[in-house]
Amino acid sequence: MLAINISAAFIAIFLYQNGYSILFIAGYGTCYFIAKAILTFPAAKYAARFGPKHGILLSNLLYIPSLIIFTYMPDWGLPAIIATGFLQASSVTLYGLCHMVDFSKVKSADHAGKEIAFMTIFEKIATGLSPLMGGFLAFMAGPRATLWVAAILLALATVPLLRTAEPTATGQKLVFRGFPWRLAWRSYVAELGIGVDVLASGGVWLLMVAVAILGVNSNQVYAEMGVLMSVVLLAALAASYTYGKLIDKRRGGELLRISVIANSLVHLSRPFITSPVIVAGTNMVNEAATTGYTMAYTRGMFDTADRSGHRIVYLAGIELMLNLGAILAGIVLVAFVLWFGPTHGMSYFFFVVAPVTLLIATPKFPLYRK
Repeated sequence: MLAINISAAFIAIFLYQNGYSILFIAGYGTCYFIAKAILTFPAAKYAARFGPKHGILLSNLLYIPSLIIFTYMPDWGLPAIIATGFLQASSVTLYGLCHMVDFSKVKSADHAGKEIAFMTIFEKIATGLSPLMGGFLAFMAGPRATLWVAAILLALATVPLLRTAEPTATGQKLVFRGFPWRLAWRSYVAELGIGVDVLASGGVWLLMVAVAILGVNSNQVYAEMGVLMSVVLLAALAASYTYGKLIDKRRGGELLRISVIANSLVHLSRPFITSPVIVAGTNMVNEAATTGYTMAYTRGMFDTADRSGHRIVYLAGIELMLNLGAILAGIVLVAFVLWFGPTHGMSYFFFVVAPVTLLIATPKFPLYRK
């Protein structure tokens, strides 16, 4: 997570600095999620046959050349962008699915909320510190140096994977017959909303802040973005521990609904934000809301995976629906940028995102039924 996030936040800015338009970047992001959707079930087949730990290992190995290739983007142009996008789509799809399969298998049924809290805390430490580290590294040595450091960290991250056993049986095949659609369909609809939120918060908002509020005329923007993204760390850590306790007390359903509403209100406020200080405050509120719905949703999703009897197929469907949600959001973003221009198009996009993300609150997980 540290290696991926040390660079991921700045890729769109790096593209913009090298002359690629907002429209191109929006189209590139949409194509990236299309590739992820196509790769979802091949990734599921790999996880079923070789196990999720081997999938995570392969994911690390695929991400490393993508970063190295992207450092040559200013010289190689579009071929480097396409190669990077395909390798990253393969890596991230494989990692996301295998991580879910792995964790859903090894969690404790009685203390899963606490375990998800610890997992979230480790992830938030990584995602909170990495933009700060990557931002100042890009400011002092250039964005290429950041990409090389991320590649080295990913190589180091493969070492523990070589020393652990697979948590699931290998040599499995994907079986769709008897899949419990009635149990799964609501969480799939909710996952569409999560896909929209991922694109909006993870890509569009960062690019809008960099272009419309901070300015991208120098590498100073990387350091400024790193600071604005890292202020969420303390809020995320405190929220993660508290949310884990609520989930283990069977209050995850309430947490999910309240967090989703708060997240939607954050999206609704974003077009009106004009200063870095308000950006920092908004990021903190958004992080607390996103952490809340993510933890509650993840606990319900893992319980559903257990009940389904088709763990890998169900979680592959989750990954697919996330990508479809991001694709639909990307298409809307491209249309808005064409109609209203880059800055206004990104701003108006959040007026669509705000109500759509309320879908995240709709799954009726059996775990949370009273």
